[in-house]
Amino acid sequence: MPNVFIVSNSGHDFSDAKKYGNLVFLSEGAMDRYQVNNMLRQFKESMKISTPNDFILPCGLSVMNSIACATFVTLHGRLNLLLFKKGKYVERNIIFKKED
Repeated sequence: MPNVFIVSNSGHDFSDAKKYGNLVFLSEGAMDRYQVNNMLRQFKESMKISTPNDFILPCGLSVMNSIACATFVTLHGRLNLLLFKKGKYVERNIIFKKED
């Protein structure tokens, strides 16, 4: 089953995202928006288990979302997003490089 990497455990109800895979939180609690190197280290460590079939669920600080998405693209050459729209999640995928 794929993983859904949730950028920030912001207290929202993410239970509907379980339809897409196991929920994995990339961060807990407040983060300093200027400590981007720490974000990158933390997200890379959490995403070691990621596969090209997993998802990023953006939430929280925009800089955190940027780093999480860039990390995923660097690892897999693609980006699979779960976006919340009108009370449900929708999947969006972008391929940045051809898979070998």
